[in-house]
Amino acid sequence: MRQPPILKAISEGAHARAIRRPKDACPYPAQSPERRAWMEGYDGRSWKDGPDCPMADA
Repeated sequence: MRQPPILKAISEGAHARAIRRPKDACPYPAQSPERRAWMEGYDGRSWKDGPDCPMADA
C-alpha cells in the first residue's frame, strides 16, 4: 500500500530523527507542504502547535 506524500514525509522525518540525522537533512524545498510535514515528523508535533514561548509578565 502506498502512503500519501504528506504521510510519507512525516514518516521520513520521524525516521531521520530516530537514526540521529540532523534536522537540516530535510530533502524537501523550503516553504513546501512536504517540508512542513517532514519537520512535524522530526519534531514529533504539529507545526500548528508552535514553539513553547514564555508568557509575558502581566
